[in-house]
Parts: sequence; structure tokens; C-alpha cells
Amino acid sequence: MARYTCSFIVSVPIEHLQALLIDLLQDCDLDVQYYTADYIMAREIPGNVSFSKLVTIEVLIDKSTATETETRLSIVIKNEELPLQLNNHCRQIFDFVKQAIEHSRHWHLIESIAG
Repeated sequence: MARYTCSFIVSVPIEHLQALLIDLLQDCDLDVQYYTADYIMAREIPGNVSFSKLVTIEVLIDKSTATETETRLSIVIKNEELPLQLNNHCRQIFDFVKQAIEHSRHWHLIESIAG
């Protein structure tokens, strides 16, 4: 199973972060399937790759350490594909979503920590 993780600290009011993340994931052609106040799960839309390569994205919003100006969030991107190559499909989606978060105009990125 391929699995990639990353954490971010972003400067955005916590009450806006969830909606902004859902929009960002949808803009990345991902289907948001479930969300709560501190968790979002999205999946890649079937049709372009085999079933085992379909990616699941989990976003965890750390409300316990959030301030008025900074919030930590973590993403986990995974699929059933064996990561036999460094540049596999899961890694490509991870890099794409990570870059979308880092370059979003909706917040200021304070820190990005790849796992």
C-alpha cells in the first residue's frame, strides 16, 4: 500500500478552513465523501486509473492547538498500489494536492512538513 503524509500550518480563521479545504479538494478533481468539523475524507473519481490505484485523501484539522491566526492540518494520501516506483500514481496525486495546499490563495502557509 502506498501512503504519503504531510503536515501544514496555515494562517486562516478556523471557521473558514473546512469549507476552503473541501473546495480545494473538489478543485483537484476529488470527490469529498465525508466530513466533520475536524476531518475530511475524499476519494479520486473512478475512470482514469485502475481500482487499486484510486487514491483516498484524509485531512485532519487540529482544532486543539488552533489559534485565531494559525491552524495545523495533516493530510494522508493512500491507495492499494504497491509503491514499486518512486514516481507512482499515489505519489503524483500527493504532490499535486500538497502543491495545491501550499499555493492556495485562500491562506498564508506558515509551515509545510513532509512525512
